[in-house]
Order: sequence, then structure tokens, then C-alpha cells
Amino acid sequence: MSIHRTTVVPGAIDDVFAWHERPGAFRRLSPPGSPIGLRSEATSIRDGQAVLALPGGLSWVASHEPSGYRPPFQFVDRLSNFPLRVLTPWKHTHGFEAVDDTHTRIIDHVETRVPGFALAPMFDYRHRQLADDLATQAWARDLSPDPLVIGITGASGTIGQALSALVTTGGHRVVSLVRREPRGPDERRWDPDAPDSDLLDGLDVVVHLAGASIAGRFTDSHVAAVRDSRVGPTRLLAEVAADAHAAGRGPSVFVAGSAIGYYGDIRGDEELTEDSEPGTGVVADIVRDWEAAAAPAREAGLRVPVIRTGVVQAAAGGMLALLRPLFTAGLGGRIGGGRQWLSWIGIDDVCDVFYRAALDDRVDGPVNAVAPDPVRNAEFTRTLGHVLHRPTVLPVPAIAPELVLTRTGARSLALADQRVVPTRLTALGHTFRMPDLEQVLRHQLGH
Repeated sequence: MSIHRTTVVPGAIDDVFAWHERPGAFRRLSPPGSPIGLRSEATSIRDGQAVLALPGGLSWVASHEPSGYRPPFQFVDRLSNFPLRVLTPWKHTHGFEAVDDTHTRIIDHVETRVPGFALAPMFDYRHRQLADDLATQAWARDLSPDPLVIGITGASGTIGQALSALVTTGGHRVVSLVRREPRGPDERRWDPDAPDSDLLDGLDVVVHLAGASIAGRFTDSHVAAVRDSRVGPTRLLAEVAADAHAAGRGPSVFVAGSAIGYYGDIRGDEELTEDSEPGTGVVADIVRDWEAAAAPAREAGLRVPVIRTGVVQAAAGGMLALLRPLFTAGLGGRIGGGRQWLSWIGIDDVCDVFYRAALDDRVDGPVNAVAPDPVRNAEFTRTLGHVLHRPTVLPVPAIAPELVLTRTGARSLALADQRVVPTRLTALGHTFRMPDLEQVLRHQLGH
């Protein structure tokens, strides 16, 4: 049995083929939320191996065949490990044809026993993802033609993994700042409570994403952990960046993570822009101090974009990963009256915002990383149910999240009501890949 799929993507054939050769390409093309995970990416599409983790502790080893490597027209991988290669033979020929100087035809030809209908969602995802990523890399090259060295904290998180792969497929180098012992030259050990003075040496940009998850029961210890993982470490990292920049050996850009929790828990129908006043509440207090902690970098002359991230829609983690099994079981429903605003953004769009912040000299200060059209909770519920083909008729009483999260936690998370808009991004002419909620959910959930 063979499967043959084609699509046309933006980009010259040499550029499109080169994209596939860079680190991060396999991760960028891997459907999120899949039971198949990436253990290690091939170091070369000429003769390297990628290893995937399958359910049950099994591995899928995809070996690239030197005889099939014909840049920029073709590369080939084959399932090579026993016994899977006997049970499920697989040979994937990746073909490339120049349509014209600015477009390339992608040709996927797979010889396998797996039926075509089972693979269709994967190829739909890959082709859409590739086209969108190539469009992003085009504007990124215009902003920064030369490759940069970008340090990232929180690189193992949902946003961090996706952003790192996006950056490296753009030809830049990512140095992950990790809290364990480094495993290679692209990692450096970072102690959030006492960072080394040379931690950021040689970096052009640092993107600070690390912080304890805000999800959880809002006990005093949980709130303290959220605050302590953000405010102090950000100030210390900003001080290291300031010193390194002043000495001419460190970054000129410090991209600081933040959140729309800055605007408070309950703001109703008020349209919130980057110039809106901060709100009140536990989360608003933390976020305000978190943003202020980046001041040493700004005072030293670094450009400091502050990315106020909305509710990220990603099948691999966060809100959507938690809701998916509940809605799939037909148990999803609006929370309370369902009129509270949800300011959301797709995972790939939020990565684009951080990428732009790293490269675009016009981006400075607070930036709302949210889609242009926030929705009410009831609309989000209907849309997710529609995408999953499940009813959403069981409302969740407002008291339910209070029992799980505490009253403060429920107001800050499940019942938060913030109508945030991306005014700064709109003014910059930034294009969102998927400004429509249903688009994002379908892409993330393989529907």
C-alpha cells in the first residue's frame, strides 16, 4: 500500500529544503497531543536517525538513507528497528519540486501497511504547519538576515519547546538555560537564585520563559511558589544581562515573559490594551512585580519587550490538554453563566510573538500576546464541543472550580473575565496565523 500527498508552500526550493535540514524541523512537523513523542531528532537527513517514543515503551527508529539524499529534491527515511519494521514496513520519500522562484511543491510518498485515512490528519497538520512556518521565517529573515544566538529559560516547557524549534529552523542557534547539569554545548546551567556572572556571555538575545505553573489550588504555599519562581529570578537574570551588556559581552535584548493576569481577575466588557491600568488580585500583584523585576535590563539600555501572554491553546499542554479528555467524554460545559471573556492565543501564534519580540527593534515594553477576537466562555465551550463532535449541555456551576482551586484561584483562572486585545501587534502590522478559534482548535486537535 502507498500514500501520496502533495501541497504547495511559499519559498524557493533551496530555502524549503534547507529548512528541513535544520534542528527543530522534525519537532515543528510533529502533531501535538499525539501518543507518539519525539525522543531524539536526526542530526542529518542524509544519514541520521530520529527516534520516536510509542505507547507501551516501544520505539520507532526512522533511519535516513544516504542513497535517497538528493538535495534540494529529495530525502528518504525508513523504519529500521526490529520488530516494527517487519510488522509495519515504512518508507517515506520526501520530494521537492520548484513551482516557481517563490513556491515549492512538497511531495510525500509513503510505502506502508498503515491505511491512508489514518495518516491523513498527520499530513494535513504537517503541510499547514510547514506553510505557516515558512511564512514566519520569511518575515523573520527580513528583520534579522544574520543568525543570532538566543538564550531561552523554560525551554522544556510547552511554549519553550515550540519556540526553540521555530528559532532553530530559522537558522538561529538556541542556548537552553537549564537548572540541571548541561548535556551539550547548547545548554548552560542556570541557578535561578544565583546565576553565574558569565551565564549570558556571547548571547544576542535572552528570552525568559521560566516559572512555576500557575495552575493548582491557590494555597499560600502555591501562591508563594508562583511568585518566588518569577520575581526574584527575573531580577537576578536581568542584572546579569545588564552587566554583560555593559561589558559588551552579553545580550542587547531581554524578552520578559508576563501574562494578561496583569489586568486583574474580573474586568468585564472593558477592552484592555497595553495602556490599560493594572488590575487587582493575587495574580495581578504577582505579574506587576514580575514585570518590574526586568527593570535592571531596561535601565542598562537593553530593549525589553514584556510579553503578556493570554490563555494558550496547545494540545500538548495547558488549558486545552486538560479540557480535551473531559470534552471528549461529553462532559464539557460552560462555567457559571458563561459570559466571562477568554483572551486566547494559539501556541504557534504565541511563538511568533516571542520570535518577533526577539528580532524586531520596534517591539519594546508591554505587548498583549492574544488573538484579535477574544470569546466568551460559552462560545469557547460550543466551539470546542463542535470541533470534537461532542455535546456541551452540562453547565459547570461556578462553585465547582472554587472547591478545586479555592475562591481566589477560581477567580484568577476558571472564572477570570478579561477582554484583552493586541493593540501593539496590530499597530506593527503583525499577522496572526490563526486568528479564528475554531481554526486553532482543529489544527491542534487533528480535526
